[in-house]
Amino acid sequence: MMKICMAGALGRMGRRILEMTVLADDAAIGSAFDAPTNAGTVLQVGVESGTPQSVTVGGDAAEAVAQADVMIDFTYAGVCLDNVRAATAAGIPSVIGTTGLTEEQMAELKALSQRQAIVYAPNMSRGVNLLFYLTTVAAEKLGLDYNCEVLEMHHNLKKDAPSGTAVRLAENAAAALDLSYSDDVVHGREGLIGERPVREIGVHSMRGGDVIGDHTVFFVGQGERIELSHRSSTRDHYANGALTASRFALKAKPGFYDMQDVLGLR
Repeated sequence: MMKICMAGALGRMGRRILEMTVLADDAAIGSAFDAPTNAGTVLQVGVESGTPQSVTVGGDAAEAVAQADVMIDFTYAGVCLDNVRAATAAGIPSVIGTTGLTEEQMAELKALSQRQAIVYAPNMSRGVNLLFYLTTVAAEKLGLDYNCEVLEMHHNLKKDAPSGTAVRLAENAAAALDLSYSDDVVHGREGLIGERPVREIGVHSMRGGDVIGDHTVFFVGQGERIELSHRSSTRDHYANGALTASRFALKAKPGFYDMQDVLGLR
């Protein structure tokens, strides 16, 4: 039985992952933690499956990871690395869905992955990861004759923009088109900007209401366009993806992985 440690247990994703863990036949909640100010909070999970249980949320990463086989982190960039350091020191792998990490933070994650397996994915949905794959294929086949634009929309409480999923989509398209994310991606457009350069990818963010996550990649040519879209109506497929990644991480050798590895898409 796989015991998970949920970092960010009081967040939207944390709560759903705990709920899906109770539903899984091969997983159990080992521990859960959040910010120290939230320590002691008691969550009721398993109500949906008819097997309710109480989970007391801790506030110390080192204590929490010692009670589990794998840590799942859906927190924020400022604390994610501290949590992964604690998990690595405890000898357990990490599954990370936290977005907004800097290049320096990503570099440290990759260094830590030399000691324990780390699965990092801005989106753990199987459908979204298929979208990543299809975006790469479309960009390779269509080339620069088709202008690539990425549009994402999320709820009005999301703190970072663009979404990590939108960034990954643009990165995949850029790599396939021999472009650079840092040099050739623009975020929104304003003013007298002139003609659109051929070697450019646009990324645009929308925020509103309770939208869980919508992403569309446009390939716009002369007289036609291709739209690749994914829309989420529930967080359950993200949560189940995190559990799938956890099963993979438990068996994997030390290394830095993503959901393309987990799902066998590369």
